[in-house]
Amino acid sequence: MGDRGMQEARAFLEQNPDINSIDLMIGDINGVVRGKRIPRDSLLKAYEEGVCLPASLFALDINGNTIEETGLGLDQGEGDRLCFPVPGTLSRVPWQDRPCAQVLMSMFENDGSPFVYDPRHVLRRVLDRFAELGLTPVVAVETEFYVVDRERDGQHQLQPPLSPVTGKRDKQCQVYSLSDLDDYCDFIESIHQSALTQQLPVDTAIAECAPGQFEINLKHRADAMQACDEAVLLKRLIKGVAARHGMEATFMAKPYNQEAGSGTHIHVSLLDEQGRNCFASENDQGLGSETLSQAVAGVLALMPESMVVFAPNANSYRRFQPGFYVPMSQTWGADNRTVAVRIPGGSAEARRLEHRVAGADANPYLLVASILAGIHLGISQRLSPPTPVTGNAYASHPPSLPNSWIQALDQWQRNEVLPSYLGAEFCRVYHANRYGERQLFMRHVSSQEYDWYLRSV
Repeated sequence: MGDRGMQEARAFLEQNPDINSIDLMIGDINGVVRGKRIPRDSLLKAYEEGVCLPASLFALDINGNTIEETGLGLDQGEGDRLCFPVPGTLSRVPWQDRPCAQVLMSMFENDGSPFVYDPRHVLRRVLDRFAELGLTPVVAVETEFYVVDRERDGQHQLQPPLSPVTGKRDKQCQVYSLSDLDDYCDFIESIHQSALTQQLPVDTAIAECAPGQFEINLKHRADAMQACDEAVLLKRLIKGVAARHGMEATFMAKPYNQEAGSGTHIHVSLLDEQGRNCFASENDQGLGSETLSQAVAGVLALMPESMVVFAPNANSYRRFQPGFYVPMSQTWGADNRTVAVRIPGGSAEARRLEHRVAGADANPYLLVASILAGIHLGISQRLSPPTPVTGNAYASHPPSLPNSWIQALDQWQRNEVLPSYLGAEFCRVYHANRYGERQLFMRHVSSQEYDWYLRSV
């Protein structure tokens, strides 16, 4: 670890003499934060020498089972790799009762080279392609989530929490409702205060269109890696603050049958070496420059190949249903929230694209890497997009994207372009991991199957 990291660690320990433990955190393929806890006396050693964690961490499914088909488990003897702290991510954990801290980690081979299965290194591989062109992606992450009651209802199903103001359980929600934000003002304020402590650039909070559903936005960053690091940290923060307020926060794509799912929207613009927005163009009717059109074309072209990143698990595909405002086809348009890639309104200088397909359960690093791969493809190949959609894209464009887990996994195996960006070996392990989890999932017989089939067939 370089001088910057050591200086950061020493300064943190000096400024926080009460801290007695630090969580070393690393996100797996699913975006689940794993790691180990160390005493404060071991922090400088972690920065200087690294910390060993098993390579099989990137073979784990959502339940922590090692998917041996990845080849990262027993086949290589469950060997360790070195993990080092990510500069700029060391901070206090303000929602905990005890004085503790946390820091993000990234995994490396023992010779110091990047461990190719770590999603941070997958994103770095794509960003290097932009650096070769002298371009810098600017990224903002918007994530929706639900807060739910810790107690289940009479049918053992999720239910919204009791309103802290009325004491009643919400039955409906008005999108952008200030009253709903007022009801949960202590919770939202705790998120903002915790984000301030951790120097996370939280921007706006929005009440979404279902009881207990919110969206917290992060400000844009001219460092896509930092934007994704902050998205991972914010997710942990929201879960921790919700628990402190007696609730659970979930980033499931579709927690309720009859309510809207939760998505992750990614905003991207592109700066040249002079710091100018390559997507900006005057008198563009809201659709941006030719470079933006090429970028959109590439994103749309890679959308089917990327689907199992946008929707990585079984629950992800519950979200893709007609009538729930989720893009299901390769569409784009100006200031149109029914399309997959929206070009938001506003000044030409702020022109950007908004990717609206992925669920809240997507891994931010892999999601952004896949979107940027499409942008790079479109620009480098000078691709042309289809005609932009005006009006209701749900009505005019029938579903065309893979809409089941197995379809997306089969498409991933046929991918021809995305592996050249994310790495063929990473793509192999990702498929093995997701396919292995699907096999385990398919062995489970749900209660609904008993309700429907036990006596009827």
